[in-house]
Amino acid sequence: MTASRQRLGLRGESVAAAWYEARGFRVVARRWRAGRHGELDLVVRRDGLLVFCEVKARATGAFGSPALAVGLAKQQQVRTLAQLFLHRHPQEGVADHRFDVAAVIADEVTVYEAAF
Repeated sequence: MTASRQRLGLRGESVAAAWYEARGFRVVARRWRAGRHGELDLVVRRDGLLVFCEVKARATGAFGSPALAVGLAKQQQVRTLAQLFLHRHPQEGVADHRFDVAAVIADEVTVYEAAF
C-alpha cells in the first residue's frame, strides 16, 4: 500500500471515529489486528451496543460510494474478526452488536448502520 493511500485510510478512520463520538459512542479499538485474519478498522460502544465498523475512504466519489467495496467476502472477514475480538476482549454489559460500514469521501462520512 502506498503512503498516500495509507494516509487516506487513516484519515477516513479518524473521520468515522469522530462521527461516532459525536453521537455518544466511545472508541474501544482502532485498527485491531488478528494476525493472518486481518484487521478491524473501528470498534465503538455506547451503553450495551458494540459496533464493528468497516471504513472505506476514497479521495473522490468518481467510482461511486466506497461502501460498494464491502462485498460478501469482506463481510465474512469482519464477522470472523468480531468473534475473535469478543473472545480476546470480552465486553461486560454488551447486550447487542451490529456491523456498520462508513463511506468517507473527502472528509464527508456516510455511515450505513446495520449494513450486514
